[in-house]
Amino acid sequence: MKIAEIKALLPHRYPFLLVDRVLEQRENNITCLKNVTVNEEFFNGHFPGEPIMPGVLQVEALAQTGCLLYLSQHNLNPDDYTIVFSAINNCKFRRPVVPGDQLIMNVEITGTKRQFITMKSVASVDGQVTCQLEATAALIPKQQTV
Repeated sequence: MKIAEIKALLPHRYPFLLVDRVLEQRENNITCLKNVTVNEEFFNGHFPGEPIMPGVLQVEALAQTGCLLYLSQHNLNPDDYTIVFSAINNCKFRRPVVPGDQLIMNVEITGTKRQFITMKSVASVDGQVTCQLEATAALIPKQQTV
């Protein structure tokens, strides 16, 4: 899946669209790529002279990866639903992500119950884990307007 297909599924846009490409997708697992460039807006303030991708943006990139998997897996219209985190557990940051890195995000959906989706997620650079977490997301129908 390339950027046009990603943008058709995710509502995020610059500077918050954090998935550049889907590398592989299987039944309950997806692997995506984020090219981290020196031109990222957040590097202006995090941190001048020592740019590091904020951990919360790694978490957000993993969330977007999970959304791509769930929406495409269930053939849902993204105009009808919003997916939001309802819990983030066991989140750990292992190494910094810096300009020039290619952040590889892997998300496995481990279960669904009613409108809740549970997942395990790992982000890495050059085979080294940068961030890992377990999360629950809620699938919320958008209000229909008349």
